Amino acid sequence: MNLYIAAFLAFGCFFGLATFSHRHLFSEGPHGADAGASISDKGARAFWVAMSTLLWPILVVSGLNTAWVLAKRRARASKSSVDPRI
Repeated sequence: MNLYIAAFLAFGCFFGLATFSHRHLFSEGPHGADAGASISDKGARAFWVAMSTLLWPILVVSGLNTAWVLAKRRARASKSSVDPRI
């Protein structure tokens, strides 16, 4: 059982490290990146990794929702930009 817990926490840690620069996609919708927190901010990185270590399944689900919303926006934008004469 301890191996499963360690694997869960290790995956969450790697997930946090990998998604730190895209953390705005895991919030309450597809907003732009916050210009206030820089990539080199060690406190923000440590908080994101700590949070995602424990909550990575929830973050994956919210990231999938954001990807779905962005795909719908892109489809709507490409549909509206089609030339009606073609």
